Amino acid sequence: MVSLTKNQTVSLTKSAASTLSTIGIGLGWDPLKKKGFLANLFGGNDEIDLDASCLLLDASGQPLDLVWFQQLRSQCGNIVHSGDNQTGEGDGDDEIIRVNLASLPSQVEYLAITVNSFRGQTFNEVENAFCRVFDNQTGKELVHFKLAEQGPHTGILIASLSRSGGEWNFKAHGMACEGRAVPEMLPQIVRAIL
Repeated sequence: MVSLTKNQTVSLTKSAASTLSTIGIGLGWDPLKKKGFLANLFGGNDEIDLDASCLLLDASGQPLDLVWFQQLRSQCGNIVHSGDNQTGEGDGDDEIIRVNLASLPSQVEYLAITVNSFRGQTFNEVENAFCRVFDNQTGKELVHFKLAEQGPHTGILIASLSRSGGEWNFKAHGMACEGRAVPEMLPQIVRAIL
């Protein structure tokens, strides 16, 4: 498993050390635990509803499809979202996006992995956020990226996957974005990926 920092890139194919056809992209987070007398009086945690999404782009950065809480399966059927976790409670992955890399249409050159707060809660209210990529067939974790982007923003471009000579590369972006939904973040995403 490779632990990445912001702006690092790794070949998923080489990390798998075998033929890699399907991956899972797991995202997790926790609500920030509030401290002090008032937190104890009024409850220490609020639910945080973050939404993981996968945007499919062509070579020029034009969107081809979007997998998110409003559409849990890509039009081609090769990307499937596990569903919307509205609290962030519990250990491990809160949402998983499964991708059949081997069967993606050839015009798909980039996958952008994002997370955003549809309700408008900011990332100042989130802790322990991470993204991991694992081989869907073996369960082996290939890449782990801890997100440290707390702040007043409502979206993050977590990472992107890009085709390169028959291989898929994973780049950790960790870029704060404005937007409560992926379509609002599109210009920022395209600039970062291309």
